[in-house]
Amino acid sequence: MEITLRFFASFREAVGQKTLVREYDDVSTVGGALEAITAEFPDLDLYDDGALREYVTVMRDGRDVTHIDGLDTELAGGETLSLFPPVAGG
Repeated sequence: MEITLRFFASFREAVGQKTLVREYDDVSTVGGALEAITAEFPDLDLYDDGALREYVTVMRDGRDVTHIDGLDTELAGGETLSLFPPVAGG
C-alpha cells in the first residue's frame, strides 16, 4: 500500500524533506507506518521508551489519530499521514 508522509518543523529537518511517498506491503496501521519510517530515519525522534512521545501529533487525512484508534488506526492505502512535533511558545 502507498502512504504519503508529511513532516513539519524539526521532523522535516530530521527527514530532509517535507513529503515522502512510501510503499509498504506489511504495514496496516498508523503505528506500523511510524515504526517503518523511524527505522529508515533514526533521527526522527517519535518514540520515548517504546511509546509515542507526548504531544507528538499524527494526523491521518487531516484527522488526529488520537480521535480514531490511536496508533492502531487502520490504513488501507492512499492515506496521508502528517507528523507534527511538540510545539511550545506563545
